[in-house]
Amino acid sequence: MESIRSTALEPTPRELAELSGVRRILRVLPVYGLPLLTLALIVLFCILLPRTFPTLLNLRSILGDKSIICVLALAAMVPMMAGRIDLTVGYGIVMWHILAISLQTQLGFGWLAAVFIVLALGALLGLINGVLVEIAQIDSFIATLGTGTVLYALALWHTGGRQIFGTLPAEFTNLYAANLFGLPIAAFYVLGISILLWIVADYLPIGRMLYAIGANQRAASLNGIRTRRFVIGAFVTSGLLGAFAGIVLAAKLRIGQASVGLEFLLPALVGAFLGSTTIKPGRVNVWGTVIGVAILAVGISGIQQFGGAFFVEPLFNGTTLLVAIGIAGYSQRRRSVSRRRPSGASN
Repeated sequence: MESIRSTALEPTPRELAELSGVRRILRVLPVYGLPLLTLALIVLFCILLPRTFPTLLNLRSILGDKSIICVLALAAMVPMMAGRIDLTVGYGIVMWHILAISLQTQLGFGWLAAVFIVLALGALLGLINGVLVEIAQIDSFIATLGTGTVLYALALWHTGGRQIFGTLPAEFTNLYAANLFGLPIAAFYVLGISILLWIVADYLPIGRMLYAIGANQRAASLNGIRTRRFVIGAFVTSGLLGAFAGIVLAAKLRIGQASVGLEFLLPALVGAFLGSTTIKPGRVNVWGTVIGVAILAVGISGIQQFGGAFFVEPLFNGTTLLVAIGIAGYSQRRRSVSRRRPSGASN
């Protein structure tokens, strides 16, 4: 968990003013290195694949396909702000997309009612996770792995191993199929959620309190922060966002099946961990998470257009996760060393 502790490593203006030109660039590079790498990959693939990569069709494909992963990554990011991890973002989407379809096709609910029921159940799952972690004092990794596995088992029981399908109203399928300004509407969901979480995380007291809990929960508690309430709230938010991602996935697939969904867990976690290595290195953050998912989307899209085999995507995701955790862990150790160093010491 040290790799997601909420201690930012971005340079201060005073620190930058004391550095020379080259050292200043090297100090700033970790902050903007990942966005620059993303731009470099885009330019590279545009040059190497001029007929397929720099096209509106490819842009729509990337935005549509990766928007759900980005929502899940943002969902995973919220508990990470408080130094917790939520694995149910990957397991839950299996149940939520199945339930969103079966409520309409098998149980006769309207699409709005189905959406509200799934969102409510997602929030309830987050509440259960928060209670297990904060009141039952179970490690967040173990607790969410357990609840996620139970939820996956319920999805298998509900479907009986078969596909759930039927006629869905256009209003529901348009939650994914609609376009806005020529781009998939799912991309605007990501934009709206990102802006909202950014405001909360960077400009509202609740965000500062979550980061304080992630940095040192005991110190935060001694300073009067109701840590239990905020951590449970973070899990509820994560569950709500995970349920929303399941609804969008249901509108995309229009068929519910338990074999779909778990493949979103790894890239969502990769995006969240990568987010702690950029913009605010050492601290998970909204725009870093979005960029983390973006570099995965660009890299995988380019590799696949080069004719990459079917195993390239999980290989790329797994390798990137290890690199991201390694970088985050190194950044955290570097921060710890700099804190212990006397103020008059020099590098």
